Amino acid sequence: MLAYSLRRLLISVPIFIASTFVVFLMAALSGNPLNRLLAISPPPPPQTIEAERVRLHLDQPIFERYWNWLTGLFRGDFGPSTESTMDIGNEVMSRYMVTLRLVLLAMLLALILAIIAGVVSAVKQYSGVDYTFTFIGFLFLAMPTFWFAILLKEAGISFNNAVGEQVLFTIGDSSVYVAGGAWDKVLDTAGHMILPTISLALLSFAAWSRFQRAAMLEVLNSDYVRLARAKGLRRGQVMRKHALRTALIPLTTVTALDLGSIISGAVVTETVFQWQGAGTFLLEAIEKDDVYSIMAWLVISATVIIVLNLVADLLYGVLDPRIRYA
Repeated sequence: MLAYSLRRLLISVPIFIASTFVVFLMAALSGNPLNRLLAISPPPPPQTIEAERVRLHLDQPIFERYWNWLTGLFRGDFGPSTESTMDIGNEVMSRYMVTLRLVLLAMLLALILAIIAGVVSAVKQYSGVDYTFTFIGFLFLAMPTFWFAILLKEAGISFNNAVGEQVLFTIGDSSVYVAGGAWDKVLDTAGHMILPTISLALLSFAAWSRFQRAAMLEVLNSDYVRLARAKGLRRGQVMRKHALRTALIPLTTVTALDLGSIISGAVVTETVFQWQGAGTFLLEAIEKDDVYSIMAWLVISATVIIVLNLVADLLYGVLDPRIRYA
């Protein structure tokens, strides 16, 4: 298992470097970080513009800029921002912690719902329950992320107006001031996470439940499940140890592949609910043509995706003994 894990980790290194190189070129060539400075009226002195150009390393060839940025990562230096007072490393890490709790909780909720819906739909194929889950799945698949998030936000506002108090929070990832101790702050944070988590989770659940249903149907019709039943094993034991365990392998693959889509969906969800997370950090960086802030977001995102894909690879070994023994 250790050799398998190391091999998968080593494969991720060239993928990571290639992705950073492509995005760096795209970000560096898409705009001029000095545009905001040049748009000031009256324009600043040429010496000021040249000093800013040197500070942002725009006086260097683009390949040299990339190499200096890449080697600087090993020293914890993410490069200079167009906002001279901002430390990119501290800012992107604090913002990403906000987004990460949303993404991980939404993934967990989506997986639980997808497994339950997929298994029940497969076991009760062509029943009313199956058709109901199928309808719900296709309904959420047809909904754009931003539209569904806006609907939930409006529903939360209407619910609060109906009960006459703030039950569902619709703005921000936490309150500016929370009276009380640590437990009150935890409850406040949890209250702000309800609607964004539901928005992100249900859209992922829709596709994953269909994959789980298809995988479960395939396993239930396999020879080894028929053999387990013929041996007289209890139905629950057959479903849990033989059918479900194998059927989770395709869902694990799909979840790992969809991780990038979930993070991009979090960008939209954070914008709707006005969270100060990694999504808004990325949008602000793009608006300012802040190349190094964009690259910092990519590095953290790529690292999260690589780590969770490695976890998915390890789960293959847990779910399929043939991989573990090999």
